Amino acid sequence: MRIALDAMGGDFAPDNCVEGASLAAHEFSEDDRLVLVGQKEVIESRLAQYDFPSAIIEIVHAEEVIGMHEHPTKAFNQKQHSSIGIGFHLLKEEKVDAFCSAGNTGAMSVGAMFSVKPCEGVIRPGLVGFAPREDGSYGVLIDVGANADVKPEILVQFGEIGSLYAQHVFGVERPKVGLLNIGEEEQKGTVTAQAAYQLFKEQDRVNFIGNIEGRDIFTNKSDVMVCNGYTGNIILKMAESVYDLLKRRNYHDPFFDHLNYEAIGGSPILGINGNVVIGHGSSSALAIKNMILQAFGMAKSDIHHKIQAAFKS
Repeated sequence: MRIALDAMGGDFAPDNCVEGASLAAHEFSEDDRLVLVGQKEVIESRLAQYDFPSAIIEIVHAEEVIGMHEHPTKAFNQKQHSSIGIGFHLLKEEKVDAFCSAGNTGAMSVGAMFSVKPCEGVIRPGLVGFAPREDGSYGVLIDVGANADVKPEILVQFGEIGSLYAQHVFGVERPKVGLLNIGEEEQKGTVTAQAAYQLFKEQDRVNFIGNIEGRDIFTNKSDVMVCNGYTGNIILKMAESVYDLLKRRNYHDPFFDHLNYEAIGGSPILGINGNVVIGHGSSSALAIKNMILQAFGMAKSDIHHKIQAAFKS
C-alpha cells in the first residue's frame, strides 16, 4: 500500500504531520510506503527529529500550500502545485492508494469532486463520521457535513454507501441501516425524511430498519445512521464537545474517550473514485497517525472499488 499525507495541512503543520507520520510508519510493513507531500527541505528537517523506519517514508515535493482560510475552489484551481493539488494528482494517477489531509476542508472537498470525481451513479459523495458503542465497535454516520441539504434519493444512496463501508471495512455481515428522525413512526419528520423512508422501503439493496432517534446513536440499534450533512455535523460537533467537557471536569472513561476526534483521526469521503480522508484542522500528532491508519484500512479493504461496482450494477 502507498498512502499519501499532506504534510503541510493543518493548524500545526508541518510539525504534527511529520510527527504523526513517524508514529504511523512503525505500523507499516516493509512493503508499504507513506508518501509525504509538501516542501521537501522543511519535511526533511522535521523528520530528522524522529526515529522511524526510513525505507517506509518517501517525500514528494510540493512548493505551494493552500492556507486554512483560503477560498477552496479558487485556491485549488490556482495552486495546482500545492500539497493538496499534488496529493490529488497522485491519487488520480493511481500512484498512491489513498490521500489524507488535515488541511483546508473545502479544498479537499473540491479536489474530491473535481479531481478524482464521484463514482458513476453517485449523486453526491458523503462525509462519514463514527459513533462509538459500548461494545467497542463503531456505527457509521453519513453525512456529517458535505451536503447540508439533500433530496430523498441522496439519503437512500447514503444508506447504501454507508452499508458498504460497514460491511467491508468494519466487517459487519448485513449492516442495519436507520434513518435519523424525530420519531420512529413512518409518518414522522420533514417532507424529505418521509419521502426517503418510502424510497428505503421500496429498495432491496440495504437492510433498512426504519427511523431511529437521537437516543439510538450510541447503541447497536443500527450500524449505519443516515441524515443530511446539516444534522450530522451538529451531532459530530456535539459529541466532540461532550468529550472536551468531561476532560475539563477530570472525568475519564474508555467509552467517552472514543468521542475524542484523535481516536478516529478523520472523516472519509465516500462515493468518489479514490480513498480520501479529511482530518481535523487542529489535529495532533496522534490524530494524524490515526488518520493515516484509517486511510490504510480503507485502501486495504478496496472500499472505493466496491462502491464503484455496486453503483455500476
